Amino acid sequence: MVNKLGEKFTDLFQKNMPDAFVFALLLTMLIAITSFFWVDASPLLIVTSWYDGFWNLLEFGMQMVLLVITGYSIALSPIAKKGVEVLAKRVTTPRQVYFFVMLVGCLLGLISWGWAVITAVLARELALRVKGVNYPFLIAVVYFSGASWVTGFSSSIPLLLNTPNNYMIEAGVLPGTLSSALTLGSSINLAMIFVFLVLGPLLFLWLTPKEKNMRELENMLGEEKQNIDISIHEEAESLKLSQPVLSDKLNNSTIIQWIIAAMGLTYIVYHFASKGFDLNLNIMIFIFLILGLILHKTPVRYGISMQRASSNVSGILFQFPFYAGIMGIMLYTGLGEELAKLMASVATLETYPFFAYVSGGIVNFAIPSAGGEFAVIGPSVISAVNEIASCLPAQELANVQARAVLSMAYGESLTNLLQPFFLLVIFPVMGAGIKIQARDVMGYLVLPFAVFFIIQSVMVMWWPL
Repeated sequence: MVNKLGEKFTDLFQKNMPDAFVFALLLTMLIAITSFFWVDASPLLIVTSWYDGFWNLLEFGMQMVLLVITGYSIALSPIAKKGVEVLAKRVTTPRQVYFFVMLVGCLLGLISWGWAVITAVLARELALRVKGVNYPFLIAVVYFSGASWVTGFSSSIPLLLNTPNNYMIEAGVLPGTLSSALTLGSSINLAMIFVFLVLGPLLFLWLTPKEKNMRELENMLGEEKQNIDISIHEEAESLKLSQPVLSDKLNNSTIIQWIIAAMGLTYIVYHFASKGFDLNLNIMIFIFLILGLILHKTPVRYGISMQRASSNVSGILFQFPFYAGIMGIMLYTGLGEELAKLMASVATLETYPFFAYVSGGIVNFAIPSAGGEFAVIGPSVISAVNEIASCLPAQELANVQARAVLSMAYGESLTNLLQPFFLLVIFPVMGAGIKIQARDVMGYLVLPFAVFFIIQSVMVMWWPL
């Protein structure tokens, strides 16, 4: 029954869900129309807000591009390929692939959501080596596994509120920082980690589709299948001239590359020694970059690896600005604030966690960035919570605020399963050389979304902080 239901959802998405870019365009029109009728925003204000927001994610978009190609480049190194071959000898069946990839993805997600790229690389390589893997379903496994990030070291909203002089403090919404011990170190968050690590793999084993109409990666590859058989080392050798020349010596110099890598390693050590475990996107990309230099040994090999890794990142480059435009409409027309006020107006001291959870989930469709979303609705939601719990002592009020923050974060993260924005991080790796769209994957995520929605709703309401 579960398999049949999963097949129906998959078929429904394949027939009705548009391309990810069309999804972004339709969402833009929906948010524009909503702001016109709900907050009486003029057409000119809507358009100017859209334009002003268009450039807000340029830095984030470039970070995503570099995160994808530097992570993918590492996976193309000989050492990484040998490691996958060793794993493939132990992971020999499709169900083992799904379980292992989900578990590894959830663990990596606890370190940083950006490490979903590593999970994607691992999954693709296993799919090439293990027969019978349903590749669109495996992409769904990778995508879901990254959702654990919201409970880990890169959970942006709790980290923001533990930063001195953050904008919530400057606006007078919070009297001071909200300790990570109250959020990421809380009982509810530790329990949520357990749910991801244990229930996640078991859930996807239960939902594994039957073998009919299965699409394996090897069968989906066209000309790319021939290209992957040519190693980077072989391609680098083919670029050399027939006689010894200075340019070839420089292009294939390990000394030049390792000097630069040594400089990079020096900074990495300095960064963590001076700042502690500050694992932000910039330092993560830098680590990937330096590690790639080391693993590929020469400039020409690294250049070839980066060329191969960057061949499929167009979706990030042109779609991120459109989502930034949607965020601009939500932010500058006041639509986001009004939505947060509506949710808060019906909440009570008993129900506020659920409404914060739903608020985070709904707004995430328009602003699929936790930090960006919280900047739009966070002040209104926390202000409402402060008013609802104003009669409580300071420590209990802090607990209420922490539960609201976690609820918003969990809701924001979970609804990524129903919209294809962050598939843009997965597809450049897993979609290289094949024809696959978001509609081929999203149907497999409906039932996991429903299961986790129920579990998380119960937990944010009643699990002790």
